[in-house]
Amino acid sequence: MAESLLSVDRIETAYGLSKVLFGISISVGQGEMVTLMGRNGMGKTTTVRSIMGLTRASAGKIRFGGNDIQNFESYRIAKLGIGLVPEGRQVFPNLTVHENLVATAANRLAARNPWTVERVYKFFPSLEKRTGSMGNLLSGGEQQMLAIGRALMTNPRLLILDEATEGLAPLVRAEIWRCLSQLKQDGQAILVIDKNVDALTRIADRHYIIERGRVVWEGDSRKLSAATDIQHRYLGI
Repeated sequence: MAESLLSVDRIETAYGLSKVLFGISISVGQGEMVTLMGRNGMGKTTTVRSIMGLTRASAGKIRFGGNDIQNFESYRIAKLGIGLVPEGRQVFPNLTVHENLVATAANRLAARNPWTVERVYKFFPSLEKRTGSMGNLLSGGEQQMLAIGRALMTNPRLLILDEATEGLAPLVRAEIWRCLSQLKQDGQAILVIDKNVDALTRIADRHYIIERGRVVWEGDSRKLSAATDIQHRYLGI
């Protein structure tokens, strides 16, 4: 496995008295694409929120780039180089496509080939045609591309996508997978939360499946493709 960039070690997280995560451990290496899969309500988004400091883990450790980030504020975690594409996309509805892209743009880690508006438009040509359109006027697919582009404009060391293709048309999903595959080839570390096993086993390196707040299976794409019983049991395929 590649050198660890993100390490989540036995974290436990709760909302009030309702415990959701029971000792989750996952890792993402430098330049690696890793997935987190499971049925709805099993703790995938809570894991992401714990990593980002949005919902504080009550136990365990979270390290990123050699830093213990478990008690960091969300803005400090983002500045260290984690770019989040949140569930539901959450683009700024009253800003144009261009304004969404530049709103949080930064190159704090001095990337040698930083993301720019022009580079995002080359990556997602359909966005350039909508550069002056407000975020709330875009289609779901365009909003997802914009959310990915906005995260890339922070020049992250790790890109996290929560429900990468949920609710998108098949052609748009294929475009998202193509773009993520290209990012991986370019050396971008990626953590993807999604349910599309066929697509993910083609482009990702390793996979975690969680059930009721616990990791119940982990392995590489070859093993997951062959484990049809695991897919049926935990992913409802």
